[in-house]
Amino acid sequence: MMSKRYFVIAAGVVLSAIASCTPSDEAQSATVDTTISTSNGDLAPLPIAGTRYVVAPSGNEVRYRVREQLVGFDLPNDAIGKSAAITGVIAIDDAGKVIRDASRFVIDAATFASDRDRRDGYVRGRVLEAEQYPSVVFVPTEARGVALPPSGSGSSTFDLLGDLTVRGVTRPTTWRVTAKVAKGEVSGSAATKFAFADFQMQKPRVRSVLSVADTIALEYDFKLVREESTP
Repeated sequence: MMSKRYFVIAAGVVLSAIASCTPSDEAQSATVDTTISTSNGDLAPLPIAGTRYVVAPSGNEVRYRVREQLVGFDLPNDAIGKSAAITGVIAIDDAGKVIRDASRFVIDAATFASDRDRRDGYVRGRVLEAEQYPSVVFVPTEARGVALPPSGSGSSTFDLLGDLTVRGVTRPTTWRVTAKVAKGEVSGSAATKFAFADFQMQKPRVRSVLSVADTIALEYDFKLVREESTP
């Protein structure tokens, strides 16, 4: 299949999956801008070629999950913040490889919300510093344990490697992905873990929290739709 080279945005965290499915109606409505503002404020036009899957208008949610012990509670619990403000694309070349320079997922760092307003303000202002670093960015680079592109439809579990940028700090990460391909859509979940220190973040220290675990889990329930090529 021949593709016309053009510039497309790819925005922010996750999945690989692939081609030879019939595009759904939803894919035709999932559009992306021509540029994207990265975490350091630069505009990054991205050349797209091959097969592309973009984040669908609905069905996407990113969560952070951190174990904490609150004052006045006998048992620890998970602090969970959620955001549906994610955009992006993943591109696959004709050899079945992830096209790094044409793939990117971006999360609006100021949109994570939990069950406590005070926690949300602290996470946005002190942990993520969302005013200075408005985006959490994931750039996928390689899929392991899956054949790309898949034939027909079906499910698979594999690892997706890529670079995660938080607060302007970029580190390699590995995501465990479970994906289902059907009718031009790819849906499923992906998860990774890292330490606060990996991204030079300080663990929360407030009077209402006795302790916070060192590890953060980042989870992504995704729905991607195949983008039709421009002849």
